[in-house]
Amino acid sequence: MSPSAFPHLFEPLALRGKRLKNRIMSSGHDTSMPTDNRVNPPLIAYHRARAEGGVGLIVLQVAGVHDSARYTSHVLMATDDACIEGYRELAETCHAHGTVVLSQIFHPGREIMESADGLLAVAYSASGVPNERFRVMPRALDQAMIDEIVAGYAAAARRLHQAGIDGVEVVASHGYLPAQFLNPRVNRRSDGYNGALEQRLRFLTEILAAVRAATDADFIIGLRISADERDAEGLTESESLEAVQSLQSQLDYVHIVAGTSASLGGAIHIVPPMAIAAAYLADEAATFKASLSIPLFVTGRINQPQEAELILARGQADVCGMTRALICDPLMPAKTLDGRVEDVRACIACNQACIGHFHKGLPISCIQHPETGRELLFGEVQATLKRKRIIVVGGGPAGMKAAAVAAQRGHAVTLYEASAQLGGQVLLAQLLPRRSEFGGASTNLQREMQLAGVQVLRNTRVDRALVEREQPDHVIIATGAEPYWPAFEQGGELQVVDAWQVLRDAVPLGRSVVVVDWRCDWIGPGIAERLVRAGHQVQLAVNGTHCGENLPLYVRDQLAGELHRLGIPIIPYARLYGCDDTTVYLQHTASGEPMLLENIDTLVLCQGHQPVDTLGAQLQGLVPFDRIGDCLAPRTAEEAIYEGLKVAWNL
Repeated sequence: MSPSAFPHLFEPLALRGKRLKNRIMSSGHDTSMPTDNRVNPPLIAYHRARAEGGVGLIVLQVAGVHDSARYTSHVLMATDDACIEGYRELAETCHAHGTVVLSQIFHPGREIMESADGLLAVAYSASGVPNERFRVMPRALDQAMIDEIVAGYAAAARRLHQAGIDGVEVVASHGYLPAQFLNPRVNRRSDGYNGALEQRLRFLTEILAAVRAATDADFIIGLRISADERDAEGLTESESLEAVQSLQSQLDYVHIVAGTSASLGGAIHIVPPMAIAAAYLADEAATFKASLSIPLFVTGRINQPQEAELILARGQADVCGMTRALICDPLMPAKTLDGRVEDVRACIACNQACIGHFHKGLPISCIQHPETGRELLFGEVQATLKRKRIIVVGGGPAGMKAAAVAAQRGHAVTLYEASAQLGGQVLLAQLLPRRSEFGGASTNLQREMQLAGVQVLRNTRVDRALVEREQPDHVIIATGAEPYWPAFEQGGELQVVDAWQVLRDAVPLGRSVVVVDWRCDWIGPGIAERLVRAGHQVQLAVNGTHCGENLPLYVRDQLAGELHRLGIPIIPYARLYGCDDTTVYLQHTASGEPMLLENIDTLVLCQGHQPVDTLGAQLQGLVPFDRIGDCLAPRTAEEAIYEGLKVAWNL
């Protein structure tokens, strides 16, 4: 596909004299990379990779405008002049590649996630109305503190302007402080900041005026707002649309997203998982664009350049936020411009290493591209000084990543796969409801191997004799895992199967099914949903405090909502104890008391995995080798792919 297939995506756009070379935006997103609330080398390297990859616009993560804006312990702060130097270096780095750089300026109001010392922070909002998600009861702002915060927005913008940042994006999205003033169900003030729209917008209009006065006529000022907060107490589309129509004379663009941080259901849309349709805000974007006279930006699961081109061609928006697409493949714009769309590594919206890392307070990355967030370690592939013959055993994610990177470095690599298909457990993961995009991880890795020149031999098992015959310099063992069947009491004829048998439709199942989920990830709930949709009566017993305990939060909450809609009973704190002809026996993991599920036909085990590792013992003393992925220790695709990268990097 040639660049002529993307005429709208690569059409420049002027904003206050600045020129976006294309319509691709890396939208503001927290990276958990800053230290001491400052821009640092890892953050600069992270954004350098995207600027080098050809993105037109980078909007930096939120910069706090007031000491009370510290919604996480690692938030960037723009509250004193010491921040200027780091921002200047970041701006110059990105400008060198022709990328326009803005920064979000931010106050969360009542949406406080954590503090640096573990103590609960004093949170402020338009009114003393609590949020649901973090269980924060805020203090209503008085006039003196409102004035102080407005001045903080202006001072932050001045510092960013002084640092050479091209503009700012005022964050009024996701239920943060400006939205708390705008929302009549949260703003219950009795002064001039509440009432009609003009009064509820007063806080924002004061901010925008102060920011413009603190900068100059060439400084870009945009606004990010949720088109709809997707919550019963949140802003509606009509309320948000009316607000931006009123504010547009003070703005250079409007950027729409969806959702709110205030509730679990609304927060799903902060980083929508793969269960949410791709480019799902396009129609809402079209509504906003038709009502505005300034450019309209949209972000929301736009994972592929084809999706962005279609949105732009239809006139639904002027710029597309493609943040996770750029996390997964920083070179996506350059590859697309060069006509190499088939080489783009497509984001699968698993949320595991991007927002999943953020919620753990760790630097973000990508399960498919672990180089992201580790640019200072793996920023540029280093050619080997000594070419080796490498055998990789196993064509799952770990083996494919190791093979691709080793070949990229100049080694002669042959990958052996025992079955007819590459992909390993990805082939099973994609069979679960709304998880089909997970199969893209295999497709992307296969393309990386092809481009790197890896020789692939399918339907071939590797043993000591094969290795002796081929005489490689090094072997990488990535033979994966198989379902773990724990020891438990079995008395009677109750059918017992594992998750792999269910996904492969290997055996017919009874009508009444219990799924026992030790891992508390997406396999057990996915199996339960699949069986309910096939007509079975299903109960899900999880060995944890709740379903999906080990999943990224937004994936978990979306999944929990779906299971609730399907009416699937969920039994927490449940350890498998045994079964007989028609009863499954569980033990409550906190009380130790028994729990009995009766009139059951089939028990499905989702009890994790155990390594498949027989080759290592055969190769002892014969050839140097490494184990990676699940054959080393069963975990997830993230660890498997990262270990493939590390081992190949060090060969």
